[in-house]
Amino acid sequence: MSIPLLSVNDLSIVFKQSQGFSQAVEHISFDINEMETLALVGESGSGKSVTALSILGLLSPSQVQYPSGEIWFDNQDLLKADEKSLRQIRGNQISMIFQEPMVSLNPLHTIEKQLYEVLSLHRGMRQHQARSEIIEYLTRVGIKDAKQRLNSYPHQLSGGERQRVMIAMAILTQPKLLIADEPTTALDVSVQAQIITLLKELKNELKMSMLFITHNLSIVKKVADKVAVMNQGQIVELNSRQRIFLRPEHGYTQLLLNSEPQGDPVPLPDEPGILLNVNHLNVNVISQKKLFRNKKRAIVNEVGFAIHQGEAVGLVGESGSGKSTTALAILRLIKAQGDIVFNGQQLIKLSQKKLLPFRSKIQVVFQDPFSSLNPRFNVEQIISEGLVTHKKLSRSEVVQRVIEIMQEVGLDPDSRHRYPLEFSGGQRQRIAIARALILQPELLILDEPTSSLDRTVQLQIITLLKSLQQKHQLSYLFISHDLSVIHSLCHQVVVMKEGQIIEQGKRDTIFNQPQQDYTKMLLSFLDRPIKVKPKLNPNFNPNMAVPKRKKEPNKESWSDALLMRRE
Repeated sequence: MSIPLLSVNDLSIVFKQSQGFSQAVEHISFDINEMETLALVGESGSGKSVTALSILGLLSPSQVQYPSGEIWFDNQDLLKADEKSLRQIRGNQISMIFQEPMVSLNPLHTIEKQLYEVLSLHRGMRQHQARSEIIEYLTRVGIKDAKQRLNSYPHQLSGGERQRVMIAMAILTQPKLLIADEPTTALDVSVQAQIITLLKELKNELKMSMLFITHNLSIVKKVADKVAVMNQGQIVELNSRQRIFLRPEHGYTQLLLNSEPQGDPVPLPDEPGILLNVNHLNVNVISQKKLFRNKKRAIVNEVGFAIHQGEAVGLVGESGSGKSTTALAILRLIKAQGDIVFNGQQLIKLSQKKLLPFRSKIQVVFQDPFSSLNPRFNVEQIISEGLVTHKKLSRSEVVQRVIEIMQEVGLDPDSRHRYPLEFSGGQRQRIAIARALILQPELLILDEPTSSLDRTVQLQIITLLKSLQQKHQLSYLFISHDLSVIHSLCHQVVVMKEGQIIEQGKRDTIFNQPQQDYTKMLLSFLDRPIKVKPKLNPNFNPNMAVPKRKKEPNKESWSDALLMRRE
């Protein structure tokens, strides 16, 4: 047998804390061979990214210790390598694509300057030599008009373009191993597909190996040769892609495979009235300032739809299609023209003072709960902030309402004195939902509330929204690019492209008989969930201790491979 390119053996990672140590990774082992892709799968906090950062030696020695283990790369133990040796490996032989390109790219430097820095440090190129190489690699990763984009800054690129720049930066040195840490999280399904196709092509072209870190199993199915499933710092199952998807052995793997949103929307009330009616909605921005006249560009153009009482309407489309702008216009947070009629009241021309009573009736939950929650407020202050503004209640009444709404959304009321930083992503989203619901709204606008959450947490949030809708007869405007979530939650679907509605109708009509090519294109990326019948113990706990795995994974049988090809 050939020697693996990367071999992680019995690796344990602990973080130093003021009161001892916190175990992040516990006795994990895996190999990556030449031109092989291993997917490291698991939910947030399972130890995936910590493992990847340890391979490159990017964790601070003052904060981390390795009680056991080895990381062999190209016949060298990276855990014992000095900083000088690691610098020769980082970027040259092992490159990394980080999860959030907007954070990873320097907002103060142009794209050319940031890519040139890689070529200067690792290949000793001068700027005039590097320019042609930069243009070639930007073109290779699918950046249109690459020469014209050299002087662009990260904020001037779309999310997909920024991710492509990160990929170009990672492959400029033609590494032997590429580590991709959640490279498609929060991207549109069409952009996700483009990035996956690009990575597979580059892997074959440059003869690279790849460690692909994700919590999205539908992506794993398209990119991986082998899959390692992590839970609470341990690898609970390691096997070929075929074996993992067709015959998962561990209960936690089965749980992940069954966490796709499923089911139908809650039943509509009898003869529901129209709660919100939007007609001829337009939002313009100034694209070019001139001396006597400003040039305007329409980013939302003649948009119109209705939401009935107790109904969920899904607003879908790619980034830049105008979904979030439409929501902000309905909330009167940006200037717009047209008709916004809520409960028979025209909102578009109301002053901020007259609009205030309607604020409590229309609430919003944003995509990223961490950035939308005030880090200086504890949970009780966050949830009660709107209540204090809109209602005249005593202190004891406010606290009682906070306790009741926290229980309703599945949060422990005793944690109300803690701060957002002390909660998981799913818990923070529940806090954001509680903050919106405490005012007893009639309409809840949800802007990508599940896109950055793990699949199991996403399923919990969707289940929660359904139960709340049925209990309180809430209406939802649900903005998402995840069509499986839309199918599970929404009664009506509105499809937007380039600021306009190109198709709308009942959920089943849109999903089964789409009329527009754009809608058909979006639906073509919908990954039908694989229904696994888990043989779970009724008392199965996904956090249970896991047995040590065998040193070598089972090889897939001929029948497994045949079944996978048929699928």
